[in-house]
Amino acid sequence: MPPSGTLAAALDEGPVLLDGGLSNQLEAQGCDLSDALWSARLLADGPEQIEAAHGAYVRAGAQVLITASYQASFEGFRQRGIGRAEAAGLFARSVELARRAAEAVDRDVWVAASVGPYGAVTADGAEYRGRYGLTVRELERFHRPRIEALAAAGPDVLALETVPDTDEAQALLRVAGECGLPVWLSYTVAGDRTRAGQRLEEAFALVDGEEQVVAAGVNCCDPADADGAVRMAAETTGKPVVVYPNSGERWDANGRRWAGSATFDPGRVRAWQNAGARLVGGCCRVGPATIAELAALLGEGGAATEPGG
Repeated sequence: MPPSGTLAAALDEGPVLLDGGLSNQLEAQGCDLSDALWSARLLADGPEQIEAAHGAYVRAGAQVLITASYQASFEGFRQRGIGRAEAAGLFARSVELARRAAEAVDRDVWVAASVGPYGAVTADGAEYRGRYGLTVRELERFHRPRIEALAAAGPDVLALETVPDTDEAQALLRVAGECGLPVWLSYTVAGDRTRAGQRLEEAFALVDGEEQVVAAGVNCCDPADADGAVRMAAETTGKPVVVYPNSGERWDANGRRWAGSATFDPGRVRAWQNAGARLVGGCCRVGPATIAELAALLGEGGAATEPGG
């Protein structure tokens, strides 16, 4: 069953804990994600693995589960010989798997249907560059069938995530506005700009007047870049801020591997909260153990507490 209240209402009451990276948990379970569809391949080939990964985050204390649809597209499924009707069923399955995992605990857990950027589907790291050479209208046409398929499955919210530029944000917001579901919008950033180089103030201004947007912020960025972005999102939008950076490691799209050292510090949640963050968690390479640390910091009452307090 869906949660007893809306995510927006929960955010009004205090911080809500997101899950962490789905792909790293699937790899920890022994799954091969070398396919261009990434974790979305398992919607067809190993749905039990996806449900198990969601379950690991629920047990860690996550209050929101993000579906395995980030890299899913009708075009990508078609290249694997999966027809449109079956592909629509896989989009729906992504929501169903998260919902089943959520029902394993006796508390509210919301399901967020992941709508990844166009660049995620090309599987060449373009989501960290943006500016694909497509118009806003062309991006709308690409995203519309994905969003419609996910919305039809009945998630609690749409996660318009890892958005690299304002053109794609415009397209996503326009199409999502047609489905009637609440959404959050989160950019991937570098320093104080989107990955495509636009000023964050300009990027966050797009949600002004967008009533369906329950939170705006950043994800899949360096944890250090999240600090300033949270403040900017709060000041510009007046909405609850969503923040879930990656581990601090860097994705090498050519080598299809992560490089560098992890710098994610759960203690940062205190500064994020003080700056306006209400929806907090981790992205790539942030696993259940770290989400459990965040859960402990947030505490039962939802406010950050001193370690051991």
